[in-house]
Amino acid sequence: MENGIEGTRTSRAERLPTWVKFLYGAGDWGISSYNTLRLIFYAIFLVDVVGLDPRLASFATLIGILWDAFNDPLIGHLSDKLKNGRFGKRRTFLVFGAIPFGLGFMFLWWAPPFENRFLVFAIVTFAFMLADTFQSIVSVPYYSLTPEITPNYNERTALTSYRMLFNLLSSLVVAVVAPIIVNSAVANGATAQQGYITVSAIFGASAVIPLLLIGFLIKEQEFEQEVEQPPMLEVLKTAWENVPFRFATGIFMLNWMTFDLIALMLPFFLTYWVAEGNLLGQANLFGINLALESAVLGVLLITAVFTLPIWNAISKRVGKRYAYMSALAFWTIVQLSVFTIGPGQVNGTLLIAFLAGIGASAAHVLPDAIFPDVMEWDELRIGQRFEGIYYGVKNFSRKLTGAFSTFIALQVLGWFGYLNPTEGATVFTQPQSALNAIRILTGPIGAIMLVSAIIVTYFYPLTREKHARIRRLLARKNHKTTMVH
Repeated sequence: MENGIEGTRTSRAERLPTWVKFLYGAGDWGISSYNTLRLIFYAIFLVDVVGLDPRLASFATLIGILWDAFNDPLIGHLSDKLKNGRFGKRRTFLVFGAIPFGLGFMFLWWAPPFENRFLVFAIVTFAFMLADTFQSIVSVPYYSLTPEITPNYNERTALTSYRMLFNLLSSLVVAVVAPIIVNSAVANGATAQQGYITVSAIFGASAVIPLLLIGFLIKEQEFEQEVEQPPMLEVLKTAWENVPFRFATGIFMLNWMTFDLIALMLPFFLTYWVAEGNLLGQANLFGINLALESAVLGVLLITAVFTLPIWNAISKRVGKRYAYMSALAFWTIVQLSVFTIGPGQVNGTLLIAFLAGIGASAAHVLPDAIFPDVMEWDELRIGQRFEGIYYGVKNFSRKLTGAFSTFIALQVLGWFGYLNPTEGATVFTQPQSALNAIRILTGPIGAIMLVSAIIVTYFYPLTREKHARIRRLLARKNHKTTMVH
């Protein structure tokens, strides 16, 4: 500890081996590819490939998230109560849940070949719920490992940065490769459905291996609990009484609500506004012709990957809170400029994607780096830790933002006259009312939510200095307990 502030320097004893950070980070490859593919392409898949009316499609995600209200906190609570065995409390879920997660990945992207739209709706909803359940089984315990692998403030940021590196790399590969595979399938006489199934099979398989390796190789710390785990409702009440947790969850939700809305609207914006209805729109990027979505998302995510270390360094210097607010302020300006893009302006779109990637990088890593610090607040206050259920609530809030964003966006598109493309069409235009809705949802609405996130972050009470003080008090408390025993 230097200058009385733990966290500004990290002792050699507290530093994690690089291979642990790398392997743990790799676990987010599959979870991120699942989330990215669903976030960016699932809405347009439901309306343009499955053929559901946007307003009906929106209820598939809404019902799925109601199911999430039960499974995410429940899985977190179960992982808290599980006794440390061969694979620990969290890793047991990774070992036995990885393969079902990979299979559920594919089921989500099946377009039922039936005429009855309500039967199709029911199957799609069930697929969403099943795939989401398998995702929860691995993702909640996986995220819960972050504060259990290391208690150090800076090492948690580093661990999260490694995870977000794989998160962004996976998002980049999915965003670039998925449109290429789907467009190539259509251009060669196959269907978009076959393209999506191919994409889900590739990334579903690649999701399994890192999660299994983490389950077998990385060990979490074991925290001694002085009393038995209380009932789930009591833990939820305790979580609500944790003031930093409430703020951290609010920050997390506003952050991802913005990201989710922008990401799911981008394919609509690029296809029907920038490409003027050319469903196989192309862009020239460094002399290479790519699907327009691949080029724009590629620029955005490559920028995010390369600026990730910069935000990590800034957060070490000024703290996570101020670094995050600065990034969101910059991103807000970029979002407002989206409304200036006109039809056919591919180069201007690529420039805005580059600038947005700078803000998106911080939005990927810093809320997740902030979240683990709330655990010590409870440990000091009541002498217990509830990582599993806290991360269950966090994971639920993450999916809630995605479902809410998808529901609202698809409802708005339906209200403003969005039309399902004719089967087999390569060019299809939308009415002006739908185009206006697409533009507003993609740009200004996102800026409003970013400003809301800045305001909540400003009032977040747990600074680096306060967290260091909590760590010191916990060290004294644990030392006294050890002396007594």
